[in-house]
Amino acid sequence: MKKLTIDASGHETERADAFLAAETGISRSAVQKLIDEGMVTQNGKSLKKNYRLSGTEIFEIIIPEPEEADTAAEEIPLDVVFEDEDVIVVNKPKGMVVHPAAGHSRGTLVNALLHHCGDSLSGIGGEKRPGIVHRIDKDTSGLIIAAKNDAAHRALAAQLKDHSLSRVYEALVIGNIKADKGTIDAPIGRHPTERKKMAVTSKNSRSAVTHYEVLARYNGVTHVRCRLETGRTHQIRVHMASIGHPVLGDTIYGKKKSEPGLQGQCLHAKELRFIHPRTGVPVSLSCELPDYFAKILRKLN
Repeated sequence: MKKLTIDASGHETERADAFLAAETGISRSAVQKLIDEGMVTQNGKSLKKNYRLSGTEIFEIIIPEPEEADTAAEEIPLDVVFEDEDVIVVNKPKGMVVHPAAGHSRGTLVNALLHHCGDSLSGIGGEKRPGIVHRIDKDTSGLIIAAKNDAAHRALAAQLKDHSLSRVYEALVIGNIKADKGTIDAPIGRHPTERKKMAVTSKNSRSAVTHYEVLARYNGVTHVRCRLETGRTHQIRVHMASIGHPVLGDTIYGKKKSEPGLQGQCLHAKELRFIHPRTGVPVSLSCELPDYFAKILRKLN
C-alpha cells in the first residue's frame, strides 16, 4: 500500500477522477473505485466521483497493493520479441489460447505471461495481471502485445482505437485473387443464425476495414499481406471469405474439411508497430513465418 499527495493547482473545472487517473497512471475506473472506498481525500474530507476541481485542492490517495490474479501462473516457454518495464510482445504459437476461459483454464498465453513477467507486473485495474491489448485467434500465430501496468495499457488501447497501433498479417487464401491489391470495407457483426460465428452484416455490426496486397499466386492459392485498419473478431477470416477467398485451413469460414496436415487457418500476425507508451518512440517489430506456413509455401513452390 502506498500513499500519495497530489497538488491540483492550475487544473480548474477538470473532473477529479480524470485528473487523478492521469497523475497516478491508473485507470479512471480504478480511481472511481478508490473514491467510493474512501481512499481519496481532499483536505481530509472524502469526495464524490463527479467532483470538479477549483485548482486549489491537495489530494491524498491511498493505493492498495495489486491483488494476485486468480489465474494460475504456469512455466510455459515463450518466444519474446520485445520486453521492457511497460510492454511485452510475444510471438504466439499456433494452437495457444490467449485468455483463460471455460475449457481452457490452463496453458494459455495469460498463464504463461503471469509466470514470465512475475513481479514486473504492477497491476491492471488493481489486479496483478498482464493487460492484453488485442487478441488473436487460437489457431492464428504471431505477434501479440500486452501491457504490464495501467498507464501502458491505457496508452496502447488508445492507439488501437485511433489506428496508430498497426498490425500486418500474412495469409494463404483459397483461389487466385485477380487484383494485386484492394480494400475490403464491410461491417462485421454476429452471424444471424450461427452465434459462434461472425459475418459481414449491416445488423448490429461495427465498421471493419482490411487492406490486402498479393505477394504471390500459386495453383489455386494466393499468398497475401493484410493490414488491419480496425480489429474486429475474426476480421481477416470473415473479410477474405466474403470476397470468395477464405483463408486456407479455415473450417469455420471456408471449406469444412481442412487441408491434409494443416490444423487451423494459415494466418500469421507478422508485423506490429506502436508508439512506446512511456518514451513516445515508434517501435517496429516483425517475426519470421512459422514452420507450418513456410512448409506449405515450399510445397506450393
